[in-house]
Amino acid sequence: MSRPPKQSELIENIYDAGLYPELWSDVVVKLNAFIGSRACGLISKDPVSKSGATHYYCGVVPHYIQLYAETYAQYDPLARLPRYGEVRNIPDLVNFDEYRRGRFYQEWLRPQGCVDVASVVLEQSKSPCPMLITVIPGKGMLDAEQRARMQFLVPHASRALLINRAIERKQQRAIALADVVDNAGVILLDTACNIVHSNPAADTLLAADDVLRSVAGRLAARSSAANSALRDIFRDAGEVAVAAAAGRKIPLMSHDGSYYVAHVIALPSLLREGAAERTSAVGALFIWKAELDGRSCAGLIDRAFELTPAELRVMQSIVEVGGVPETAVALGIAETTVKTHLHRVFAKTGVSRQADLVKLAAGFSNPVLH
Repeated sequence: MSRPPKQSELIENIYDAGLYPELWSDVVVKLNAFIGSRACGLISKDPVSKSGATHYYCGVVPHYIQLYAETYAQYDPLARLPRYGEVRNIPDLVNFDEYRRGRFYQEWLRPQGCVDVASVVLEQSKSPCPMLITVIPGKGMLDAEQRARMQFLVPHASRALLINRAIERKQQRAIALADVVDNAGVILLDTACNIVHSNPAADTLLAADDVLRSVAGRLAARSSAANSALRDIFRDAGEVAVAAAAGRKIPLMSHDGSYYVAHVIALPSLLREGAAERTSAVGALFIWKAELDGRSCAGLIDRAFELTPAELRVMQSIVEVGGVPETAVALGIAETTVKTHLHRVFAKTGVSRQADLVKLAAGFSNPVLH
């Protein structure tokens, strides 16, 4: 066993892993040494399916890690998770004599020469699969010193994981926004709705001469109501700023009935009045096809909320097909299975109704909201 690290050194290492997740593998080794346990890991548990995933570990051979994921996670006495920050070992969770007769002990832990496992939940959020520190104390039971050392680690490891999550969310949003912006039309307009600049996606839209068109360099919409709205908003920079602050959108429709939305964007004064190159543009339109196309936004939703393939399929079916019974028929699975996946989708996305999922999917087809 390696030299137990000093508390101050270990805490510093934990927060380093909060900024650089690839360091968790080395940190887990140091946690193991600090606790004085035989094995240590960062695992996530799903109390609904009883599945478990080991993300970083030391002290257990890979064969047993694979067996745990494939078979023995469902027999783990930790099926019902304790509250955040509570260190619990086997006798805290179940009847110890019954546990020793069960498959988890007889087929997974005993062959490793051990009798006890201890865990502590590190995340206070409503995550469907919270992260835990899990240790195998050794050949004997978790002792008071090991329990106290695990308890000491909780606030630091918890904060480091929060940092990980915050960085991941920002990265996911940046990727999602980049994907959307690459496919959205952007048109800069002056006070007469003359086109000052358009990006390639907008040029393609204008070339179609349908929902929007360029008439002698001036932007025109297929709808007279949309034309009127454009003229009113873009008559000066002040009106554009007011419309943008209010989230003003101009609905557009093509000849085949497809819907588009043009979002009003205010230009920073630096762009409008910069000394290097003054522009006549007073604002911009951000144009996106407003359709609930699960295929086009599935990748963005998947990255933003870390949905599993099964959860993503259920969400898409709820949006495109309908409720739980219809989704069960469409996907060929039991309604109880649909409800289980839907529960996890709700937890990951932060919504609580099927109608809100539809709005959420629409939002991912709406680039300005993200």
